[in-house]
Amino acid sequence: MNLLTIIKLSLVSLRSNKTRSFLTMLGIIIGISSVIIIMSVGAGAQSLIFSQIEKVGSNLVGIMPGAADADGPPAAAFGIVVKTLTHSDAAAILKEVPEVMAITAFVQGSETASWQNQKVDTTFMGTQSAYTSVEDVVVEQGRFFTEAEERAMARVVVLGAQAAHDLFSDQNPLGQKIKIRRESFEVIGVFKERGTVAFQKPDEQIFLPLLSAQKLLLGINYVNLMRAKISSSDEVTPAIEGIKQVLRSRHNISNPANDDFDVRDQAEALKALTAITDGLKFFLAAIAAISLIVGGVGIMNIMYVAVKERTREIGLRKAVGALPKSILKQFLIEAALLTLLAGVIGVIGGAMVSGLVAVVANYLGYSWKFVVSLFSIIISVAVASGIGLMFGYFPAKKAAKLDPIEALRYE
Repeated sequence: MNLLTIIKLSLVSLRSNKTRSFLTMLGIIIGISSVIIIMSVGAGAQSLIFSQIEKVGSNLVGIMPGAADADGPPAAAFGIVVKTLTHSDAAAILKEVPEVMAITAFVQGSETASWQNQKVDTTFMGTQSAYTSVEDVVVEQGRFFTEAEERAMARVVVLGAQAAHDLFSDQNPLGQKIKIRRESFEVIGVFKERGTVAFQKPDEQIFLPLLSAQKLLLGINYVNLMRAKISSSDEVTPAIEGIKQVLRSRHNISNPANDDFDVRDQAEALKALTAITDGLKFFLAAIAAISLIVGGVGIMNIMYVAVKERTREIGLRKAVGALPKSILKQFLIEAALLTLLAGVIGVIGGAMVSGLVAVVANYLGYSWKFVVSLFSIIISVAVASGIGLMFGYFPAKKAAKLDPIEALRYE
């Protein structure tokens, strides 16, 4: 019996038990879909990270409080409050590191801002007058606050485009007074719309002088983050070393292993985040792949049932001259076809869900690429077929070894 005939017989057998065949395939379908979704979403997340870091700029350096491993994020990235940096550190860096063109420190908090009867839940950012230079942002209406206003703890704010719309609708916000935590602030400017930057939405935020945010709203004297603009991308490496030396000197640190801060450029940040997403992606894919083993066990059980149900058929075929290897091939091919079909359905289902995730993410304003690699498809289908052959072998071997006389007697 040639291979084509065996495949036709296998398809006839599978079609005769459609419900059972589908339930048998379900474990493989779920496993393959999960692997495809995880790999695709992981690739999409990496594309999002890359696009967000590109928006920040290649000649920017981030300085965060707290120590960190070379390939891992600092403690502050996990939301842990670390108080090792102050705004005077930023002033020292600007003064002593020649490659630094501008630097600004940040603090932030969440609060309800109100104007007349209008209230908006927002994030306020305390920053410095160099913010517009560091971030290359444009004030569309009014102006940004000055260094003198910053030193004087002036009660002034600049609104993100969406925050201005939410509070004032179509009215001119300039000169109006808004309240944050019972403190009154005058609106002196509105930023041009920017979209999502570094996973934040500055259009929805309110910006005010650093000291005003620290003393009037938060009651702190440390900063959450500093960002420095370097004269050129070629000067980033010496700038990072200069910043480290300044901070070690100010914090009385002689051993670099005891650094209580972390300084990184965008390439290092991208590398660290990519390593994290890669590890998470493959870890989750490995967990999802366990369902393939469960599906394989299900296929083996169903094939054993099929051998038992078709014992008389096997005996009859052997009685008219079918060789054991033909019986073995038929049951192996049935198992392989089951898992191959399940793999194809799983790939299609996983790709559809991944596409939906990409559509939703892009609708929400994120730069999310839909990525389903040919490699992941080939591997998924090959693994599915391999599982069918592996778990289908023992039932097929049992069928091939059946004694024809005993098989014909089976009721």
